[in-house]
Amino acid sequence: MTDTPHRTLPDFSRPPFAGAPEARFQPLPADGVLPEGFFSTSNLPTYVQVDGRWVAPTRPRMDCVIVKRERGVETIEPRRLRKGDLVAMGEAEDGTEGIVVHAQGFLGGVHGANEFRFMSTEVSRERPVNYEELAARVGEEKRRGGYLVWVVGPALVHSRARSDFEWFIRNGYVQAVLAGNAVAVHDIEAAIFGTTLGMSNTGQPTEGGHGLHMRAINRVRAAGSIERAVETGLIKAGIMHALVTQGVPYVLAGSIRDDGPLPGVYSDTLLAQDAMREFTVKATGAIFVATALHAIAVGNMLPAFHLCDGAPAPLMTICVDQTEFVVNKLKDRGTHQAYGVVTNAQDFMHVLRFYTERWEQVSA
Repeated sequence: MTDTPHRTLPDFSRPPFAGAPEARFQPLPADGVLPEGFFSTSNLPTYVQVDGRWVAPTRPRMDCVIVKRERGVETIEPRRLRKGDLVAMGEAEDGTEGIVVHAQGFLGGVHGANEFRFMSTEVSRERPVNYEELAARVGEEKRRGGYLVWVVGPALVHSRARSDFEWFIRNGYVQAVLAGNAVAVHDIEAAIFGTTLGMSNTGQPTEGGHGLHMRAINRVRAAGSIERAVETGLIKAGIMHALVTQGVPYVLAGSIRDDGPLPGVYSDTLLAQDAMREFTVKATGAIFVATALHAIAVGNMLPAFHLCDGAPAPLMTICVDQTEFVVNKLKDRGTHQAYGVVTNAQDFMHVLRFYTERWEQVSA
């Protein structure tokens, strides 16, 4: 990570852009079925030559296709396409087929300028974490009106980092939250009963505590929604209370093992993905805390860049987990821009808040 995002605007008057042919497009032979030889997208800055102009597809993400529309070109999931939709063709990323993946500055100097690959980086718990720099980057995103997406797991609630996350929400450092049913359930249990999974805030089990999360779910279902539970005073504090009262959007994606679930949880995984993607396309930064599956899922929706003053700049991505496995797995799946922090959620949130508060005082 660096103090100032690196911006790389390609020179379209020079190779590999100069002299490149127009991109080719072919129609889908059937709904959701791509023509053989289609171009498969990465999460790196990509340009397509259409009608004599180099254009960047909107809504970039990996593992999708580039579709030609009347309004331009867009990156879309194949499952959303219909027979006759025009998709970009070719496998080359060097301009020889009218498509250039401009990777310079987005792979950390590990590989070549036009190379996108998995299994390329490692993370170690022995690597020192510069919290001052992390806090400065988070603070600068807020100052310039950036869009920080947080992806969190239930360990954040259990580890007593709940109040720290609430602080970040209430102070404008959170523009969207993507999580699972469990995060909201245990946060609401804490708001109503003062426990998470039946444990007190000191980590001690309580009598009959094993059923308190079910009682919390039932009360919210009776209220009709999380928002209504906040309005009526059933939920008086915590993460969900802060999100609702601050008007911060959130997506709760369900899983097979969910209890309840709470009202508003997406039990259809594709609908959940669609809902989450509406926020990942806005992201200028992302922070993943203590969640393996959600981190990898959202990481696959995030581009490695965002537009900053018209030029692509690396998208700040921080992944926090107590094991190297999760951070490396995220990077192995293509989110190579991720900065790994190997620690527990409580320590990370406490320390990041401390340095962010100090950054506020110094930069005021």
